[in-house]
Amino acid sequence: MSMFGSEGGGFDMNALLQQAQAMQEQLATAQADLAGKTVTGSAGGDLVVVTMTGAGEVTEVKIQPSAIDPEDPETLGDLIVAAIRDASHQVQALASAAMPQMPPGLGF
Repeated sequence: MSMFGSEGGGFDMNALLQQAQAMQEQLATAQADLAGKTVTGSAGGDLVVVTMTGAGEVTEVKIQPSAIDPEDPETLGDLIVAAIRDASHQVQALASAAMPQMPPGLGF
């Protein structure tokens, strides 16, 4: 007799392992779905637009010619950072919505 056996209303380790495996599969599916999605972030009224995958990989940066001022490269750099930050926030929101919720009692 195991102290974790299902006899006498004890802790059911097999059920816990099955739940954990199901959660792992749901998480892997959600991550794969997320990686296939894209978001765009922008800054400066679309002077800089960044495209990013749901996995957080930047795939494209579009810069309007009017954003390029040879006398002020710092502003362009700030716009790029802001556009990437905007896209990252959208990826985080997608991830939060896509990830499976942990059932109560799993203890994660």
